[in-house]
Amino acid sequence: MAVKGLVTLSEETNRVLNVVKAKYGLRTKSDAVDKVVQEYARELLEPELRPEYVRKLRRLRRQRAVRVPDFGKRYDSE
Repeated sequence: MAVKGLVTLSEETNRVLNVVKAKYGLRTKSDAVDKVVQEYARELLEPELRPEYVRKLRRLRRQRAVRVPDFGKRYDSE
């Protein structure tokens, strides 16, 4: 479902959206806004919410654990 909204853009923002639109071959500025937000969200989201982080955790869970003898004793005495 798409949500429509009226926004006011600065000249610089308008230029950036035009560059994004051209670079990715997008049809509209709305598509460019979506692309910019998707890229920003990828950086902004907490790592545990990212699908690639979940895949990495699953891969790590399948690995064998390494046993360290007396690990607790060694670090409790410090």
